[in-house]
Amino acid sequence: MILRVRFHGRGGQGAKTASRILGSAAFGGGYNAQDFPIYGAERRGAPVAAFTRFSDSEITERGFIFSPDVVAVMDDSLVADPLANPFAGLRKGGLAIVNTTRPAAEANGGRDDVTVITLDLTKRALETLGKAVLSAGIAAAVARSAGIDAEAFVGGLVDELKEVGLSDDVVSKNVALAGAVYDELKPVELRTEELPAKAELVPLAAVVSGDGSEDIVNVGNSASRHTGNWRVTEPVIDYQKCTDCMICYAYCPESAMSVGADGRIAIDYDNCKGCMICQAECPLRAIGSIMEDRR
Repeated sequence: MILRVRFHGRGGQGAKTASRILGSAAFGGGYNAQDFPIYGAERRGAPVAAFTRFSDSEITERGFIFSPDVVAVMDDSLVADPLANPFAGLRKGGLAIVNTTRPAAEANGGRDDVTVITLDLTKRALETLGKAVLSAGIAAAVARSAGIDAEAFVGGLVDELKEVGLSDDVVSKNVALAGAVYDELKPVELRTEELPAKAELVPLAAVVSGDGSEDIVNVGNSASRHTGNWRVTEPVIDYQKCTDCMICYAYCPESAMSVGADGRIAIDYDNCKGCMICQAECPLRAIGSIMEDRR
């Protein structure tokens, strides 16, 4: 069975890290796992979201989780926020874990068909860590409620916190905080049902291009969809200055830089979006820019 978890928090509270901790813990416990955040123009204090899936079988889903089994809300002000809307899509019989001092009946997002657990994780984090970083506590609450083994959880927690560069002292404090939350809770029996299959997996043919990358050539996919019309500013290479150092090739986020038949760097204007990263990274300033002709 697959379990889908969606984290809602504010920038700086640790939603992304919480999803990674849970994913690592699930993987250490023998599950297949995915974890990822929404990337964008988040800033400290702005609503953010992150997602974790884990399953005892292969996970064939990708993308955002619109119908979670569990939502973890790291700031109770988000419950009434129509843009964050953390209870949206939470399936009947699912679980909501909310960081709040309010009782469950006041933090359930108007849902009486789900189980709600409330914890004051902010107070615990301030007392233990000295700051309101909630990743360890909220991840522990979800892991315990979902029945992830304690040893696997601590292993995932330590691995992720060390990977972000925290000191041993800070890691130990997070382990203590998470352990207290984990021991306080019990596994929750989720009564959600598996989502019906909406589509079959379709194998896609790919062609290896000259630079070794693969292009999917099925109709409706990337090779058939040119994105150059998104461009406002057009990069232009001055070949008198260019030494073909390949730095622009390495930095281009859209793989719009290629090596031409003459061995020189060339720009794929059909798919160049005009981000101008190539210009910013060129050490010889061999790449200029002109405004796109919109006629």
